[in-house]
Amino acid sequence: MHDISVAMARMARPSGAFAMLAIDQREGLRVMMAEHQLGPVADETLTEFKLEVIEALSPYASAVLIDRELAWEQALAAGVTAPSCALIAAADTLVPGPGELVASVEIDRAVEPAQVRAQGAVALKLLVLWRPDEPVAPRIAMVDEFIAVCHAAGLASVVEPVTRRPRDGGAWDREAAIIAAARELGRRGQDLYKCEVPLLGAGSEADMRRAYAAMARHVQSPWVVLSSGVKQDEFPQAVEWACREGGSGFLAGRGIWSGVIGRRDMKQALREDAVPRLERLCSIVDRVMA
Repeated sequence: MHDISVAMARMARPSGAFAMLAIDQREGLRVMMAEHQLGPVADETLTEFKLEVIEALSPYASAVLIDRELAWEQALAAGVTAPSCALIAAADTLVPGPGELVASVEIDRAVEPAQVRAQGAVALKLLVLWRPDEPVAPRIAMVDEFIAVCHAAGLASVVEPVTRRPRDGGAWDREAAIIAAARELGRRGQDLYKCEVPLLGAGSEADMRRAYAAMARHVQSPWVVLSSGVKQDEFPQAVEWACREGGSGFLAGRGIWSGVIGRRDMKQALREDAVPRLERLCSIVDRVMA
């Protein structure tokens, strides 16, 4: 497992904290960008945005997560990733469904672990949708296969459970679901667990830290938080409380760069808005992990 230890070290800052940038959003990003323009958002527009984000922010991130469909090969060809920033490849196929941009997820068979490692990747990431009314066995089987494939290739495995409403539209408890997902998937042998922020980051310190602790007791690996659903200005505090309850940082996109979408001068917006947000987050995780 020496390769995995090296990969994990590459993904972290000198403090041991993870300060990682996510730019693997696909149809969700298209919807976000469509709010700021007339007409459909072309794939080329998404790719251009992703490359600008990577170029501007990767010098400050310990790792960057990139999707195959719109940006992996393009980012490599353009050389936009800072040498100090480790590469994580998204290895998930996001399947749409009625009323949902992502209704189910499969392992992306087009991502060749040996190939992406040769291209510089140190890890793969798998999104897992967790619904209370779906069978457990297929989720566990997919996660176990993913982790085995990663380790066979000498790559770290990042597992990202995201909770969703029941298929039947019935009532559900998101906070209980986050804990149930961790209980089910947090001990599968993954190298890094990427979790949702409880209470969407809007709870009190006591409630947030209690929720983090309840989730973390089921996770047998380092864990980090994502930023989806959390207000940008509340995300730094959510990250700090996560780290104070045993978390190791963040792997986030929207909480860092969503404010620049639609800005006329993208490079300036990234420099003046997204970079300071990322720098602040880096400072927080370094301080708490010290």
